[in-house]
Amino acid sequence: MALKASTRGKIPPFIVMDVMKRSNALEASGREVIHLEVGQPSTGLPAGAIEPVQKLMGDATLGYTIANGVPELREQIANHYKIGYGVSVDTDSIFITTGSSAGFQLAFLSAFDPGDRVALASPGYPAYRHILTSLGLEPVLMHVDRESRFQPTVDLLERLESPIEGLILASPSNPTGTILPKNEFEKIIEYCRAKSIRVVSDEIYHGISYGEEVATAANDGAPEIVVNSFSKYFSMTGWRIGWLVVPPDLARSVECLAQNHYISPPTISQWAAVHVFDCLDELEANVARYRTNRDILLRGLPGAGIDDMAPSDGAFYLYANVSKYTNNSVDYCKELLDQVGVAITPGVDFDPINGHQFIRMSFAGSTASIKEAVSKIADWQSP
Repeated sequence: MALKASTRGKIPPFIVMDVMKRSNALEASGREVIHLEVGQPSTGLPAGAIEPVQKLMGDATLGYTIANGVPELREQIANHYKIGYGVSVDTDSIFITTGSSAGFQLAFLSAFDPGDRVALASPGYPAYRHILTSLGLEPVLMHVDRESRFQPTVDLLERLESPIEGLILASPSNPTGTILPKNEFEKIIEYCRAKSIRVVSDEIYHGISYGEEVATAANDGAPEIVVNSFSKYFSMTGWRIGWLVVPPDLARSVECLAQNHYISPPTISQWAAVHVFDCLDELEANVARYRTNRDILLRGLPGAGIDDMAPSDGAFYLYANVSKYTNNSVDYCKELLDQVGVAITPGVDFDPINGHQFIRMSFAGSTASIKEAVSKIADWQSP
């Protein structure tokens, strides 16, 4: 007898995780693999936070915290906005989450109802549309390309055939690394407010930019929802800790959802995050390495025949057109991994329409590994 199974799980896989699974299997068999597939720093918890966390693990019970997180961490984040952006954010509007993934779930659940339409750029982070779909929401893909610098525009929003209830912005973006100029960011925010469209601003790559100014949607009383994370700039991927800045009309909803879905974020991770704000010199050194790695790819990949790339203004990704070599980016990435041991991600993960012609490379690893990857790709693609 067949038992009922929910359709919520019938969403596409997160392909980069499948690539990582295959890469790890090859490594376990004795193969050497250069990991350019997963978007995570190769560095761990900043050194200055290790000793306080070790002491806490020996001295504290580490039980539940309140659902929105320990006050000390929310105060650090509020101070981060004041110093880094010159904006005021009330600690009561800050909710600590189990990574940005839980943040997106809480944001979507609190702001939208089943059947609501939420627009997002394509290419874009695949979990946006997969989470939306699993929650009964309708992702509305907006094709973006070099002409729009791979970012949404007011013009693209006005071209949508049916009204939308929400819009996801990501600046810097994954997979392209592009940044919305501040004036364009503000135009979109103003347009959405006038049209009663709720903006969810993905700011998890803030702190990792290469000269471009990055705008935040965070501000006291603003109707936008901000999602951020300690995984990228703060180098705490496996600690699964992030935060939301939510508007007053959603604060109690987010709190009730967080209480019931998660009880509280990981306690040890919250206290570790309190201390990483004292490690900015180390974190900025990571960003300097990302810039060096990016420049190595920008200089080296054209020599390997990969010369059509999105502007990498921030984050630690290069998104490249490889259509002159393949019309199947999944096969292209599989062959590169199997034949020379370089793991990258097919563009179909980020763009189900045109992604078969694109690939994404993460340059968050060591500089030596980036140099070796360029050499291997060049040798592999040479006639």
